[in-house]
Amino acid sequence: MKKILITGAAGFIGSRLLSILASRGDEVIGIDNINDYYSVVLKYRRLEENGFKADFQASAAGSSATDTAATQASAPAPAALVSSKWPNARFIKMDLCDKPSLDALFEAEHFDKVVNLAAQAGVRYSITNPYSYLKSNLEGFLNILEGCRNFAVPHLIYASSSSVYGLNSNVPFSEEDIVTRPVSLYAATKKSNELMAHAYCKLYGFAATGLRYFTVYGPWGRPDMAPMKFARLITSGKTIDVYNNGDMLRDFTYIDDIVEGTVRVIDTLPEVNSDGLRYGVYNIGCGHTVRLMDFISELEKALGVKADINFMPMQPGDVYETYADTSKLERDFGYKPRVDLHTGIGRFAEWFKSDKNPLK
Repeated sequence: MKKILITGAAGFIGSRLLSILASRGDEVIGIDNINDYYSVVLKYRRLEENGFKADFQASAAGSSATDTAATQASAPAPAALVSSKWPNARFIKMDLCDKPSLDALFEAEHFDKVVNLAAQAGVRYSITNPYSYLKSNLEGFLNILEGCRNFAVPHLIYASSSSVYGLNSNVPFSEEDIVTRPVSLYAATKKSNELMAHAYCKLYGFAATGLRYFTVYGPWGRPDMAPMKFARLITSGKTIDVYNNGDMLRDFTYIDDIVEGTVRVIDTLPEVNSDGLRYGVYNIGCGHTVRLMDFISELEKALGVKADINFMPMQPGDVYETYADTSKLERDFGYKPRVDLHTGIGRFAEWFKSDKNPLK
C-alpha cells in the first residue's frame, strides 16, 4: 500500500483516479481548491460520488480561479474529510498557491507518490485570462516541486498536455518531436512544467513522469469540453458551434483508459535515462484519430437527437489535429486502450441522461 497525494481531486481525471487507487487499498489524500472555472456543482457531485459528504457550497464561498495565496495562508488549516466509501481516502480543500498549507501537508504525510493533476485548464480561456495560468500552472507547480524536494517524495507524476505539440506537423505526435512552437499560453505553461520537472530531477534526484494527456471524454467530464458541451446543447435543442467547418481530427480517449494508464505509471518508477535521471514524458491517448463530425454523429445516435450545427472558422489557440503515438507508453508500461468510440460514447450518453448528471 502506498500513500499518494492527488491534486485536482475534484476534477475529471483526478476524481476517477482517486476512486481507483482508494478501492485497491492505497492511502489517498486528495486536494482541490474547487475554483469556479466551470460548474462547482459538478465538482461537489464528483466528491460526493467518492464518499466525501459536506457542505462544500458553504466552505467554497468566495472561491474562484483567482484565489490568492495571501488570503488562503491567513485562514485556519483546512480539515480533512474522510470518505464514507473508503476509510483510507481523505479530501482537503486547498489551493496549490497556498504554500504554507501545502508544505504542512507534505511534512505531516510523507507521501510515497504525488500525482499533480491540478491546473488552470482550457486553451481558449487562456487567451482572455492569462494570469490565472501563470498563478496555478507555474507558481502552483513550483510549490509541488518544492514539496517533493523538501520532503523527500520519491516519485512525482504530473499532467502535461497534447497541446504542447502546437504547430508540430509530424503525425502521429511523438515524444521525440521538438515542441517549441505552442499556440496558446496554456500549452506554454504545460511545456514549462516538463522543463521545471527535468531541472528538479537533475538538481534534487527524485523521479518524475509527465503524461501528455490527449482529449479525454466520458461520464463526469468537464462541461467546457466538446462532449459535455455538445450533449447539453443538442439535448436542449440549441445550436452547437463547430470550428474549422468541422474539418478537425482528435485523439479521443475514454476516461477509464486514461486512468488505467496513469495507474500503471504511478506503480512504476521511470527508468534511468541517457542523462542519468529517472525522468520521462509520455503520450497517453487512444493512438488513433477520429473526425470531429464522426464524433458528433456518434453522439447524436447515442442521445437520439439530431444536432443543429453552426460551422465556424478555426479559433485562436486551436489545432487541426491531435494524434498520439502511444508506443513508448505501451512498451514501458504495457498500456493499451480498450474502449472504442462507439462504446465510450454510449457509456457517456447513458450517464448524461441519468439522474447522476447534475448538469443535464
